[in-house]
Amino acid sequence: MSSLITKLTEAQNYAMSIKPKVGGFPHLANALFKSGILLNRWQLPSCQSIYFMEEGQVVQQGPTLVTGTLEVPKFDREALIKSIRIDQLGESTFFEFLQNIWNAGVVSYDADFVKRHVIYFGVKGESYLEEYPAV
Repeated sequence: MSSLITKLTEAQNYAMSIKPKVGGFPHLANALFKSGILLNRWQLPSCQSIYFMEEGQVVQQGPTLVTGTLEVPKFDREALIKSIRIDQLGESTFFEFLQNIWNAGVVSYDADFVKRHVIYFGVKGESYLEEYPAV
């Protein structure tokens, strides 16, 4: 295993160990940032995640949200915000969160750990920026 993969895995394990159930994302993001991870780019529905680190990039491929040929859901800002709030309250798993934001028309998002915000994107260039607090 490369040193970048080891660094990412250790950072993720630590971040998950300190993340509270409610309002946990800022804690997770801060732990990843302190480990040298600057940005996390997600592609939906493939669940491909690229981590941008000071020394290079690492890709992780999760289980896909859908299979086959489907229409891309229309970007629904209100449904997206509702999905984010449900996640912030600890009322969804991460996979459920991904499914919910896909259903709200999100095709990708960037979690910027330097600027402390997440930008969610629709297929036609729509976007929604969600800032998160420092911990």
